[in-house]
Amino acid sequence: MPDAKPAFQRILLKLSGEALMGDDAYGINPEVIDRIVGEIKEVSRMGVQIGVVIGGGNIFRGIAPSAVGMDRATADYMGMLVTMMNALSLGDALRRAGVEARVQSALRVDAVAEPYIRGRALRHLEEGKVVIFAAGTGNPFFTTDTGAALRGAEIGAELVL
Repeated sequence: MPDAKPAFQRILLKLSGEALMGDDAYGINPEVIDRIVGEIKEVSRMGVQIGVVIGGGNIFRGIAPSAVGMDRATADYMGMLVTMMNALSLGDALRRAGVEARVQSALRVDAVAEPYIRGRALRHLEEGKVVIFAAGTGNPFFTTDTGAALRGAEIGAELVL
């Protein structure tokens, strides 16, 4: 049924950073990100408003052995910056695929992303843009899973995946 209405109007997709690695040991696998972008594009074209939160475990984890001896808050802020790198990569890949996307960050990095402003995020979603929320909650000691739950509630997502 081509005229079928999607079951959900607005969703939030939580991606782990590890999902971007594919079979690689670390980093962002181009084939994997292109597949993810294809799926997001397909759902967006159905009229579903999509927010995305992405982790940073493909590059750095604040609680990983590489962070042993490091101040926990410092390690968590480094992890937030990694989520920014992943968000920028995803946003760029979406735009190359013809999908309008905006990156909003819980940490101020105005040269590369909008600050997270709830009203602006809602407007972008209503305009059909994919909104990628970076830097989790902007606070140490919280995971991007918490950030996904928070942003999902704030934007009125009917489903958090």
